[in-house]
Amino acid sequence: MASVLNTVVYPVKDAERAKPVYAALLGVEPYADEPYYVGFKAADQDVGLDPNGRGKGMTGPVPYWHVDDIDASLAALLAAGGQTQQAVTAVGGGRRIATVRDADGNPIGLLQDPSGQ
Repeated sequence: MASVLNTVVYPVKDAERAKPVYAALLGVEPYADEPYYVGFKAADQDVGLDPNGRGKGMTGPVPYWHVDDIDASLAALLAAGGQTQQAVTAVGGGRRIATVRDADGNPIGLLQDPSGQ
């Protein structure tokens, strides 16, 4: 399972209040600014704000590992004892995500972009 950690998503209650804090921290304005997600790119790192995250079970930041085959990666983690928190979900633009919990309840996010991205 080839993977790289490039994305961290924070659950936020109020994206409008959180945006300026993360813009100041990262020194950039958001590249995506939608009611359901605000995304920043800084130094090859994606930092996202999810105003619906807590409703999806996020209790803190979730690191997302970028993988080539999300279905195979999810199956491997489940076979190793992980538990599904969020099944594979299409989130737009061909991007798919899933979240697994390890034995201690820590979240492991998986992210697959369309081929070539």
